[in-house]
Amino acid sequence: MRQILLLTVCSTACFAQSGALRGIVRDARTGEALGRVAVQLAGEARQTLTGADGGFDLGAVAGGPHLLKFSTVGYRLLQTPITVASPEVQWVEASLTPESLDRTDRAEVRANPFDPVRTSGPTEFGLEGNEAKNLAGVLTDDPLRAVQSLPGVSSNDDFDSRFSIHGAPYTRVGLYLDDILLHMPFHTVQGEGPSGSLTVFNGDVVEHMSLETEGYGPKFENRTAGALDVRTRDGSRSQTSLRVTAGAPDAGVMAEGPIGSGARGSWLVSARKSYLQYLVKAGGDEPTMAFGFTDLQAEGAYDLAHGSTIRVKAIDGTSNFDRSDARDRLALNTSMIAGYRFTLGDVSWELAPSSTFLLNTHLAWLRERYDDTNRDGNVLASGYHSEWTAKTSGSWSWTRGATLEFGALARHVRGDGFADYYYDAASHARVEGYRGATTMRGGYAQQSWNFAQRLFVSAGSRWDNGAVSPQTSVTVLPWRSTRLQVTWGQYAQFPDEQSLYSVYGNRRLLPERATHLAAAVEQRLGPQARLRVTAYRRRDRDLLFRPWLESRLASDGAILTDNFQAPLSNSVSGESKGVEFVLQRRTANRLTGWISYALGWARMRDGVTGARFAADQDQRHTANVYLGYRLRPSVHISARWTYGSGFPIPGYFRRDGDGWALSRERNQARLDPYQRTDVRVNKSRTFDRWKLTVFAEVVNVLNRPNYRFDSYNGHDESGRAFLSLSRMFPVLPSAGLMVEF
Repeated sequence: MRQILLLTVCSTACFAQSGALRGIVRDARTGEALGRVAVQLAGEARQTLTGADGGFDLGAVAGGPHLLKFSTVGYRLLQTPITVASPEVQWVEASLTPESLDRTDRAEVRANPFDPVRTSGPTEFGLEGNEAKNLAGVLTDDPLRAVQSLPGVSSNDDFDSRFSIHGAPYTRVGLYLDDILLHMPFHTVQGEGPSGSLTVFNGDVVEHMSLETEGYGPKFENRTAGALDVRTRDGSRSQTSLRVTAGAPDAGVMAEGPIGSGARGSWLVSARKSYLQYLVKAGGDEPTMAFGFTDLQAEGAYDLAHGSTIRVKAIDGTSNFDRSDARDRLALNTSMIAGYRFTLGDVSWELAPSSTFLLNTHLAWLRERYDDTNRDGNVLASGYHSEWTAKTSGSWSWTRGATLEFGALARHVRGDGFADYYYDAASHARVEGYRGATTMRGGYAQQSWNFAQRLFVSAGSRWDNGAVSPQTSVTVLPWRSTRLQVTWGQYAQFPDEQSLYSVYGNRRLLPERATHLAAAVEQRLGPQARLRVTAYRRRDRDLLFRPWLESRLASDGAILTDNFQAPLSNSVSGESKGVEFVLQRRTANRLTGWISYALGWARMRDGVTGARFAADQDQRHTANVYLGYRLRPSVHISARWTYGSGFPIPGYFRRDGDGWALSRERNQARLDPYQRTDVRVNKSRTFDRWKLTVFAEVVNVLNRPNYRFDSYNGHDESGRAFLSLSRMFPVLPSAGLMVEF
């Protein structure tokens, strides 16, 4: 969206007299009238607040030029000059833009606040405006932490940005940044077991995020459990601005502005640097997994001609940690120094020769590299991953109520890496090594029909390297306030280079497959609220698994130890099914948010051993709640509550008194239920030419003891197993600030 804020002053004469000044303020994203907005003439003490209808009345104003200011927490400061030149009423219409979006020159009036950005399935759920910013957290300020609060999403790890969906791990969920599928876009420590992760791109440049858990369209390639569609924004085309942020873990700066004359282009640059690792080291001398990071993001957009725009994006981020202060206490096969780097470059061309045809073409390059060394300076693990992607997608509304969507993809992936195990400082064994490349070619087509705004039908298919994945959906509106949706589809995900070319891999591995079926009933409860009930079933087959890898008890009670040479195979099939309830209210005023609950089962069967077990991310009960309220023009309060009944501890373990023992059944033991409540307050203050916003947050207000599984550390001759669990965030206050010029 373009970054110009609309201000219209209507007058009937041109002579300097006093006149009444009235108007209305709206949300630029939705067109909704905004209450509790402070309206003030600069240099004067007089101020008023907009009412529930967004209207305001400043009364009589002296004739001549004035600077009119509009401010409220969560929205960008609007300052614009006006001239009062009539004794009659002067009418002003203003659009305020949420802080997480780019300035726009008009209010986007929607039929309702739940209209999706694009044609969606029954499980689509989007994050708008300040929802994403408030849920990202002051401590982490991570856009994927916001996604963790969406219906159907399970995330029981405070340290990790990744999440699971209906019993499927994050590796089966696609993160598509402006149509490009990303591999590992995180600040993290690779090759070191469970660590932590933060998203490498800045949440302040994200315009919209939309998650679909079942029934997503054929434009999303190479994932079988869900699609997260992330859209970034352009820079401002109207004015140059600067935003500085500082919080508990990092500090950042973002600048943006126009390119050339006539608002034909824009630029945006963002940079962040963490200092959490220094705070952790200063607070104690225990070995820690806290890591530092630096990232840089730059974007540019320019209109080549009418309906033709070129965009360039670059992201580069590095992560590192150094535990050399604890050298004497580190094990031989524990990383002391590690580094990870993520780089993305993307050039896209958008062509819209008419209002009925749109074509978008991308050429993108992605690279990831990591290295880990131990206390003696020996390399423990190293890896490299790179991709070239050429991708085209289009939309053609060839007749009234009928739209054809289509696209093509070519993707070349290369990867190599190794991991060593040291017996002593001089001798080691290579336990993992791989090197190889693959190429994917594919495309999709989907035809949609709209019959009198009451019946919507779509049918299409995706094909990738010989795998065909048909999909269809039907939406019926028997009444204007009721929506019924049914979707069915098949999906394919191909093995990565490590699975194909490692010592335990196999070049003949098949793609993993999934078949989705979902049905939803949605009832609108007035213009700003809805209740949605969704039933889903996902059947999985040909999932990758190493059946003989893990230690266990045999049927005769004998102990079978880990087999690191166990081959990988397409041996697992399974089913995930359940029902999900969502009650949501979305408004720019008063109470906003949602309450969601999911009841689900995810069961797997290994065809090699015959074992039946719960999926590693199986969780019977999941609840996510988010509530926000703008108390005053300068104060906004929000809270989130997350509950999960507990994931299995992956492997053949059972509880044995206060400890653990090997078992004949996989995923028999579970972690205790996870529960966390966070509260956040945003306080803003407006000055003559800039705005200050202070954020305060308390994580885990109730100090709930939550634990995660870290590692399996072996067993003794009696079958007693040694597991490592670590406690996550205690009650933890944090604060940050943002200055906008």
